[in-house]
Amino acid sequence: MSAITSIETKLKKALEPSHLEVIDESYLHNVEPGRESHVRIVAISNLFEGLNLVKRHQLIYAEIQDEIAGPIHALSLHTFTDDEWLEKNKNAEPSPDCLGGSKNDT
Repeated sequence: MSAITSIETKLKKALEPSHLEVIDESYLHNVEPGRESHVRIVAISNLFEGLNLVKRHQLIYAEIQDEIAGPIHALSLHTFTDDEWLEKNKNAEPSPDCLGGSKNDT
């Protein structure tokens, strides 16, 4: 099972989200083709109600420890309650451009 599929399965079970996106953004970075290393997660769940961002992120980290210890190098987390998601017009900010190293740098 791919890391993306594993993350999606675990978060659907744990968060009972009304909306979930687990997106492989590895192609935007200087990594080998096919490698799942950079992941963007947009999770909308009322389980986040009353939790600050740190607690929301810790909730996600606790569920996907194996993937973080393995192939996942970077996470972009966007966590909202249903009401917050509606206030944002069902839109999460895009991930920033990669500023990391390049094979072409000298």
